[in-house]
Amino acid sequence: MRLPVPIPTLDDLREHASTLGFDLSDAELEAYRALVEPNLEVYRALDEIEDEILPPQYPRSAARRPEAAENPYNAWAAKIEVRGAATGPLAGRTVVLKDNICLAGAPLLNGTRALEGYTPDSDATVATRVLEAGGRIVGKAHCEYLSGSGGSHTNAWGLVRNPHRPTHSAGGSSSGCAVLVATGEADMAVGADQGGSIRIPASFSGIVGMKPTHGLVPYTGIAPIDPTLDHAGPMTATVTDNARLLSVLAGADGLDPRQYAPTVGDYLSSIEEGVAGLRIGVVTEGFGLPESEADVDASVRAAAQKLQALGAVVADVSIPLHTTAATVWLPITAEGALRTICYSNGLGTSARGFYPVDLLDHLATWRATTSQMPPNVKMVLLLAEHMHARHHGRFYAKAQNLLRRATAAYDAALSRFDLLVMPTTPMKAPPIPAPDAPMELVVQQAYETHGNTAIFDATGHPALSMPCGMNDGLPIGLMMIGRHFDEPTIYRAARALERHLALGLAPESARP
Repeated sequence: MRLPVPIPTLDDLREHASTLGFDLSDAELEAYRALVEPNLEVYRALDEIEDEILPPQYPRSAARRPEAAENPYNAWAAKIEVRGAATGPLAGRTVVLKDNICLAGAPLLNGTRALEGYTPDSDATVATRVLEAGGRIVGKAHCEYLSGSGGSHTNAWGLVRNPHRPTHSAGGSSSGCAVLVATGEADMAVGADQGGSIRIPASFSGIVGMKPTHGLVPYTGIAPIDPTLDHAGPMTATVTDNARLLSVLAGADGLDPRQYAPTVGDYLSSIEEGVAGLRIGVVTEGFGLPESEADVDASVRAAAQKLQALGAVVADVSIPLHTTAATVWLPITAEGALRTICYSNGLGTSARGFYPVDLLDHLATWRATTSQMPPNVKMVLLLAEHMHARHHGRFYAKAQNLLRRATAAYDAALSRFDLLVMPTTPMKAPPIPAPDAPMELVVQQAYETHGNTAIFDATGHPALSMPCGMNDGLPIGLMMIGRHFDEPTIYRAARALERHLALGLAPESARP
């Protein structure tokens, strides 16, 4: 896409000077205009160079938005047919992508009308890896507005409904991914997680969702929030399938600056070994939160006792810093989102790697749709703008420094235990707010889900949500947290518990 690079007018420069705090006379502005003008030739020359893309390697059908009758939970954003290699570990498996992941030929909406009409030119690395492994990509799954909610009620294209009870939340922000896997409309999904966006919908919809170690799965070609929080990972019906998909997704791609020599494990070879001898710490601060439901806490504790009965050594462990996790995560995600999404139109700066320029071009129009932003997004951006304007990034910096202390606290616990356990979400899926619900309720349901999940996006520890029970017709999620790059141990324990529980959580609509 060619863009004109005109010489700035005096009014342009006057506006820019004001933004930068320069006090310049018209004569000075004219002088600077003359100095700027020859430098524009560099930009014009750069504009003549074709934008770099990650070209798609596999042919595909035309994408289409499904009719309401074939989209009862509003989980599909688009359907498409992309067949991968003839053989491979995902041969015969159908896969959907969260709709913040680039797939050439399929629209990318990221839950907002600001991207309406945008179809990427590139395939994200995770999409390419799925196809190279023999998977068949069958569509894009709805997600929350700019991937900014733990509930499923903020998508600009309509709310996403829980398959177990359609009046209740499916969780967010990878809401559609969880629903399509839970109903069996797709075998697997690739989600993204900055505060719990894989694990929260996994918990509410009764599937398995892994947020891997930060940097293990390349985020290349995925709409970001903050590079220090961005994760992509597998969402599946079973633990073994989750490990299988992570085996395909993991590893450096040479394009994602979030990846710093990731250690790729063997996620399948030890998955059936059981938990005998594993030390599992039940984090006391993960229970009894203000929003906790008693049946959720009880179900997770009962599951921990089942792990003990299977041979694990299970004991309570206290991590006091867990109760103040928001002091680390909130400033990073709020101010990071402001800078990444609003100030740099979704790409960020100061890192080497692949930049999807076509995504930037379309997201740069976000101000035209601000009236449609849900209250939770407006609140976070107002908070971040205020803190940035008054404190110039000081609290973002303090939070990043405190993050080292938080990471050390969990590492200390993980030096005594192989895994940590707590509820994924403190509650089961709540009712979806009514269309006329007060903004306070809309915001509450967007963020009340994050109490246990968000901190591990900041510390980067791997964390998996799996169903451990059901009450009143709704799933309950248990979260296992491991050492950095020790996903194999998480899968080993999760598979043992899954075998023992054998819950059979498929919604009625998905059962034969």
